[in-house]
Amino acid sequence: MESDGVPWGHKVNVGLTYDLRNEYLKLGFSEEEIAEFDSEETIDSIEKTLHKFGFLVERIGNLEDLVLNLSKGKRWDFVFNIAEGLYGYGREAQIPALLDAYKIPYTFSDPLTLSVALNKAWTKRIVKSAGLPTTDFIVVENLKDVSQINLPYPLFVKPIACGTGIGISSKSRIINKKELNNQIQFLLSKYKQPVIVEPYLSGREFTVGIIGTGEKSKVIGAMEITLKDHAEEGAYSYYNKENCEEVVKYIPVNDKYSDDACKLALKVHKLLGCRDSSRVDIRLDEKGVAQFLEINPIAGLHPTHSDLPMIASMYGISYERLISEIINSLKERLNINIISQNYL
Repeated sequence: MESDGVPWGHKVNVGLTYDLRNEYLKLGFSEEEIAEFDSEETIDSIEKTLHKFGFLVERIGNLEDLVLNLSKGKRWDFVFNIAEGLYGYGREAQIPALLDAYKIPYTFSDPLTLSVALNKAWTKRIVKSAGLPTTDFIVVENLKDVSQINLPYPLFVKPIACGTGIGISSKSRIINKKELNNQIQFLLSKYKQPVIVEPYLSGREFTVGIIGTGEKSKVIGAMEITLKDHAEEGAYSYYNKENCEEVVKYIPVNDKYSDDACKLALKVHKLLGCRDSSRVDIRLDEKGVAQFLEINPIAGLHPTHSDLPMIASMYGISYERLISEIINSLKERLNINIISQNYL
């Protein structure tokens, strides 16, 4: 790789890292355990798009596949990384950390940002310390901690480091101490990680798409998430996300409240050092004030099922253009001129 504004002197070789759902299902993992992982359709779509840009693309696969390839001496000009990882708070950071060690550039955020963003409590602490609006919260590591909760009902509870709505259901909204004890006991037992408890926000819910890095970051749009009559009540839950085409209505929005959500989302993206793109979840409180919920620095990229491409499409940005903007952000922050005759 050549930097300092000097282009690579050959056709760009791109590695693609990911966790494929079907591979883990064959190993005996449940649908819920691998809900954050990608489908074959997502990998195909990214690969075909990169080919359209004139890149050579090599499917690498997951962390173990990457280790094996590196041990054989394989290298790439950059890696398009969408791997979520499997174990620990650093699971999303494992592949980026390894690529850093080998000085191989990659898309999206670095290991520090990914590890912090995965832990909902640490993310909220940083956001709150910067003076940005997010609710108070308590982290429960065992049932003894429940007695320390002094937040007003109704409450909302969820695992501290799960995505795709895992651990969230109609029982996540809590109205009394009995429900609180029962749901926390269930979550601690099933997901083997702390539970974050915060006040339930009764207002509208938005998810905001962002492209870029640092001061060059920009909002591409926001969509409001509304549940249909036959959806699971009370939350954008695991069930609702997995069955979104049938039970969720997504609405492009452009009003004062969505504008507030976009401004807050962009500030959080920059604050946490997110790179190339992210998706930020915002919900209004009972007074209509936008409150930060959580951020996904490696947002899903299924062309029609994932929130970020859906937002892009709503605002006239094609899937190819979205991937192009992500790669543009990569090359700008590395000061590299990527040669591609077909580059958008």
